[in-house]
Formats: sequence, structure tokens, C-alpha cells
Amino acid sequence: MAVVARRGARRSAAEETQPCPCGSGLPYADCCGPIHRGAAAAATAEALMRSRYSAFAVGDADHLLRSWHSSTRPARLRLHTGTRWTRLEIVGTDRGGLFDTTGTVSFRAHYREAGRPGAIEERSRFVREDGRWVYLDALPD
Repeated sequence: MAVVARRGARRSAAEETQPCPCGSGLPYADCCGPIHRGAAAAATAEALMRSRYSAFAVGDADHLLRSWHSSTRPARLRLHTGTRWTRLEIVGTDRGGLFDTTGTVSFRAHYREAGRPGAIEERSRFVREDGRWVYLDALPD
């Protein structure tokens, strides 16, 4: 059963020093944490993709909604608490750099649910809205 994720999900000080769920190898506090808190903006489409994956992993629905384009953003978001996100693979990127206004990121997000492994593959489209990167939608296969 899906439940509404807690608003403004916060991590403990110990969790802040753990590796970021996005797989960058950096501590959460130095990677996706500042983006989740609104203290920093994602510099690239890939950085936003990584922060969105991490938001799913830590249950931060607020960040997911804030980082969604206004034309495609749902009114609310329900995250399934029985899903444990285990690994993110960036398969490829097209544009989405510091000076771009659009970009795509292909990724594979691994998870475990009810003790079984699974993966989601998507080619996500990102655009700048009001100067910052936001998720627009998934491109068809």
C-alpha cells in the first residue's frame, strides 16, 4: 500500500555522513543533501537526476515535487515505503550541462521490494524552469 511520504524528510547527523544514495561516493551532506534542503541547486541535469533518485531513497517527496516541471508536476506524490532503493546507474546523458537549457539522462534504478530485486529503466527529460533544472517527463522507449 502506498503512503504519503513525510513532508520535509530530514536525516540525522549520522545519516548526513553516510555515502549519498546516488552513488557519487560523496557523503550525503556534501552531495544531494544541500539540494534536498534547498541550500544548493543542481548544476546539471544529471545532478538533478541523482538528487531525485536520492529523494526517493530517503523519502523526500517535497524535493521530488519541487524539482518537477510545473506543467507535469502531480498535485501530490505517494511514495511506497516498502521499496528500498539500492543503486543508481547512469546509463547515458545528452546535453544537460552548465550552459544547456534541455537535457536527457538515461538511468537504471535498482530496488528491493518484498525481498525481491527489481530495476526501473528510464530516459528522463529535463529542462530549465526559472533558471533551475527540473524534471519534465520520461521519454518513450
